[in-house]
Amino acid sequence: MPTAATSRFPRPSARTALVAAVAALTAVTATACSTSSSSDSKAGGGASAASGSAGGKKIEVVAAENFWGSIATQLGGDRVHVTSIITNPDTDPHDYEPKAADARTVAGARYAIVNGIGYDAWADKLLAANPAGGRTELKVGDLVGVKEGGNPHRWYSPDDVHKVIEKITEDYKKADPADAAYFDQQKTAYETKSLAPYTKLISEMKSKYADTPIGASESIVTPLSEGLGLKMLTPETFLDAMSEGTDPTAKDKATIDDQIKNKRIKVYVYNSQNSTPDVQAQVKEAKDAGIPVATVTETLAPAGATFQQWQTAQLQGIEEALAKATGR
Repeated sequence: MPTAATSRFPRPSARTALVAAVAALTAVTATACSTSSSSDSKAGGGASAASGSAGGKKIEVVAAENFWGSIATQLGGDRVHVTSIITNPDTDPHDYEPKAADARTVAGARYAIVNGIGYDAWADKLLAANPAGGRTELKVGDLVGVKEGGNPHRWYSPDDVHKVIEKITEDYKKADPADAAYFDQQKTAYETKSLAPYTKLISEMKSKYADTPIGASESIVTPLSEGLGLKMLTPETFLDAMSEGTDPTAKDKATIDDQIKNKRIKVYVYNSQNSTPDVQAQVKEAKDAGIPVATVTETLAPAGATFQQWQTAQLQGIEEALAKATGR
C-alpha cells in the first residue's frame, strides 16, 4: 500500500523547493551554522533562550512537526532550544515544501525528531543531505515499530506518545549527562502534571465507552480509537484512501452511507484539516441522521497550544459526542 507521502503526488513546486532547500543545506554545512527558523514557537517548537544547561550551552533540537516539538520542548525545559518546522495548522505535512531556513536549522541541530513512516519524507531528505557526526536522530516510526505502509499518525496513539517521551528523555541525558537528573525531573513533572489530564481522560473514556462503534473520515483517527478501545467500523481502505489523497471506492462510500443511515455508528469523527467533498457529505449525512460529530486536526490547533492542551480538547469533544450518543 502506498504511503501518505508518496501517494499525494507532490506538486512540481514542492520538488523544486526541496531541491533548493537541500542545496542550501549543503552550503551551510561548511559553516556549521546554527540558526532557528521563523517557525520557532514557544508551545509547539521553541523554548526560552534565557538560560542554558550546566555547560552553558543548550541542546539545539529540530522537530519536523510541532506536535513532537511541543513534547520535546517541555521535556527539555531551559536546557534545550527546539525549533519545529511544521507549525501552521493549514500546512499539509505530507507534501511540505522545505525552505532554506529549514535547511539551516537542520544543519545546526544536535538532535532531530522526525515522524517517519512516509509521513515526512522531505525531512528525511534534509537530514540525509547533511550526515553530520554527533547528531542524534529520532525516527518515531522506527521507535514504535511501524514500517512504511503502516499508519503514520503515531502522535494519536497514547502508548506511542509515552514511548516517545521515554526516548527523548533518554537521548537528552546522553547528549547532556551533567543534566541527567534535571531531565528526569522534567519527564516526571510532564507525565504526572502536564500530561495528567490527557492520560486520565483516555483511561476514563476507555473504561466508559469501550467497544462503542464509531465512524471516521480518515486513518488519523484509528490509533486514537484503538487507544480508547472504540470499535472503528469505517472500512480501512476508505480511511487510507482519504489520508493518502486518493479516491475512495464506490463500494466503501456505499458501506459508510449504510452505516450512517442505519445508525450502525454512534459517533462520526473527522479531520477538519482534510475535509474533502466526500467527507463533507458524510458529515452532513451523520448530522441529518442525528449522529453526533466530533472533529480532530492533523497538527496543533491553535498553533500556540501545547500537545496536551490540543489533544485533551479534542478528547473532550469526542467524549461529549459519545455521551450524547450513548446516554452515558
